[in-house]
Amino acid sequence: MEIQFYGGNCVRLSVKQASVVVDDNLADLGLKSVTKPDDIALYTMLPKKEGAARLNITDPGEYEVSDISIRGIAVRGHMDEADQLTATIYKIDYDDIRLAIVGHVHPDIHEDQLEAIGGVDVLIVPVGGNGYTLDGVGALKVIKEIEPKVVIPTHFAEKGINYEVPQQELADALKGLAMEPAQTVAKYKIKPAEYTEAAQLIVLERQ
Repeated sequence: MEIQFYGGNCVRLSVKQASVVVDDNLADLGLKSVTKPDDIALYTMLPKKEGAARLNITDPGEYEVSDISIRGIAVRGHMDEADQLTATIYKIDYDDIRLAIVGHVHPDIHEDQLEAIGGVDVLIVPVGGNGYTLDGVGALKVIKEIEPKVVIPTHFAEKGINYEVPQQELADALKGLAMEPAQTVAKYKIKPAEYTEAAQLIVLERQ
């Protein structure tokens, strides 16, 4: 599986049989949508408009597409009241890879939700903060609870992106995260043989 980053919380997960695009709300950020007709589109929050994908997944539940197992777990959104569950964490299983995608969630994830997520190799998590999404400190709390092998940060300030709420620069977010990048790459190919005992931070360049 290969991962590419397009800004905001949008990533593409590519395998031989299919391509999964997550949170392509790029048009709302002043960027161009990257969803293609053959893609599977996931949204961690209900989108203003669904993409032109062959399948749009916007709700919790279990899905099986092109040998990819997808499980959506309802969780409290970052700006939700305590009893609201408007966000979805997605757990994706493909071959021997277990990946989880965290959107704009509240950092307090309940034990039953963590059990539903289960073991994770790669965690994709927003870090831009400023009251809109997780900041470095909140992201670190989620990382410690999920215990992935690899962490990929998203949703931080970058040139040309017009966020609804200004986001922190990645360098500032990483101070709260207390992690140094192991690699900065244009595309990350997941290789389980390269996992280390301590979680590695992989920074993806925007496509």
